[in-house]
Amino acid sequence: MIAAFERLARALALAGGVVLLAAACLTVVSGTSRWLTSQPVRGDFEIISIASGLAVLGFLAWCTQRRGNILVDSFTTWLPAGLTRVLDGFWQLVWAAVMGVIAWRMTLGGLEAMANGTRTIGLLALPYGWAIAVGAACFGLTALIALTQVGRQADDGA
Repeated sequence: MIAAFERLARALALAGGVVLLAAACLTVVSGTSRWLTSQPVRGDFEIISIASGLAVLGFLAWCTQRRGNILVDSFTTWLPAGLTRVLDGFWQLVWAAVMGVIAWRMTLGGLEAMANGTRTIGLLALPYGWAIAVGAACFGLTALIALTQVGRQADDGA
């Protein structure tokens, strides 16, 4: 099961990279179009804002799995390794809990946005409940990955 979470985290990170690259290309095309014809790509701000948000959320689980989050160890480097592992495990649990709460609340928000037909304010008026739901899934996977990290830290200490 843990390996499946890790593969999913990697796939989401790769998808996030592709989405971010597409958003960057759209930015270049829209800027060039604006410069050459005084007409940007219609709805570029809406598309790029949703794409950028989803790309960042796609990286979150992979970053947690690789222990690439911001770690503050300047106060714990002098502690024994076992105590440092316990502290790291504690903070991974806190991270998992926070990510879980955000996933839960975003799930509710995404369902509400889909039920209400909430749309972006702009030229395209895109529905975005689906984007909130994808973000909730990213936070949920991040919570699960953080929990697996706690188990790994406990195994490292044994």
